[in-house]
Amino acid sequence: MTAGPTAAPAPLGLPWPASAGRGADGAVRVAGVDLRDLAAEQGTPAYVLDEADFRARARALRTAFEAAFAEVGAGVDVYYAGKAFLSVAVARWAHEEGLRVDTSTGGELAVALRAGVPGADLGLHGNNKSDAEIARALDAGVGRIIVDSLGEVERVAAAVRARGTGAEPAPVMVRVTTGVHAGGHEYISTAHEDQKFGLSVATPAGGGDSPALTALQLVLRHPELRLLGIHSHIGSQILDPAGFAVAAQSVLGLRADLAARTGYLVPEVDLGGGFGIAYLPGEVPLDVDRIAKEIAAAVDATCAALGTPLPRLSFEPGRAIVGPTTLTLYTVGTVKPVSLDDGRSRLYVSVDGGMSDNIRPALYGAHYHAAIVSRGGAAETVLARVVGKHCESGDIVVHEVQLPADVAAGDLLAVAATGAYGRSMASNYNHVPRPPVVAVHDGAARVLVRRETEDDLLALDLG
Repeated sequence: MTAGPTAAPAPLGLPWPASAGRGADGAVRVAGVDLRDLAAEQGTPAYVLDEADFRARARALRTAFEAAFAEVGAGVDVYYAGKAFLSVAVARWAHEEGLRVDTSTGGELAVALRAGVPGADLGLHGNNKSDAEIARALDAGVGRIIVDSLGEVERVAAAVRARGTGAEPAPVMVRVTTGVHAGGHEYISTAHEDQKFGLSVATPAGGGDSPALTALQLVLRHPELRLLGIHSHIGSQILDPAGFAVAAQSVLGLRADLAARTGYLVPEVDLGGGFGIAYLPGEVPLDVDRIAKEIAAAVDATCAALGTPLPRLSFEPGRAIVGPTTLTLYTVGTVKPVSLDDGRSRLYVSVDGGMSDNIRPALYGAHYHAAIVSRGGAAETVLARVVGKHCESGDIVVHEVQLPADVAAGDLLAVAATGAYGRSMASNYNHVPRPPVVAVHDGAARVLVRRETEDDLLALDLG
């Protein structure tokens, strides 16, 4: 083991995991684990997840929303969004901290069930669920199935009928689009009309009921289904909470319209999540206490104006729990300066991973922060671009960052805030095995998801 520093490490602060700090020897430790030792034992690339940070963020979100909605007299549930990153251990941690778990495929559902999360604390999302996924959800007794189209209403009802006489009605929510466009890249803003998710609350140009109201009434006509509520989601990486108030008005208005039409007031409303985090130094993440109080006040005021009692609320914070808890650890390889058109020079720093372990910079133009973590660097820094090893010019890990001028092959480089959508969107492009996920806690490291090997890759190839 590497000798520890004589003084406590200096905290790195945002956007790094809460326990990350740089020691007097220049090396970074997370939860007391020296990243040099971790790299020597587990290799690189590797995702390094701070367990205590994960648990603390899960607790903070749950307690903030419970407190805010208790003040207005409403119950609330917080769901961990499995799509951000899901493993058996992570699903178990989330549930132990009082969260339910949202899944969007049969595979995510299988992981959550393996973790021991009760079916009643699970939800199944997805715009194109297979019959097998619907049947698996019913077998597991999931607490809610979020239907995304009129056709899916019929398919879930048929799946319940196929279970025979005496089958319990399936609890369903109808996902709606409110027209509120919030968050980052167009592809992760999910409430505008021209996209694949949900049913619009807008009245058609020719008149008549909205697609959302039509779907809700269709659910009520099926004895095989129990209409639990209305679900909306306005986007991801949201840093301004104003959109949630507007979306709440739309969804709660739809709830009141359905009650006026049918006499049935849905008991639950889900306002989604997508709370933003800091990816770069100086960025300010969405304040959890503030957003909880503002949404609770908006829901309370809207229900008072509509003359309807408050529903039970639910939220899916998404990346806000796991995103900041994790860094990706790489080893530096080729380093070369490149002249720019404006006369400057940029240092291209190649690492032993890339777009196969973090596709977001190539897919969304996402920006990240990086640092050398195996030693102290030269006082002078230079403009650098961190790139991967794949055969793509767009294989960029960090577009621009200041790194020590003496960065060299063999240095360990870490990229911050990669916990959300790093491992979960990882691929085997160029037949590169996916990295492990290693949890660190109280000075010890343990592998949650092992590194893939060439044998894993070849096992699928039948020749």
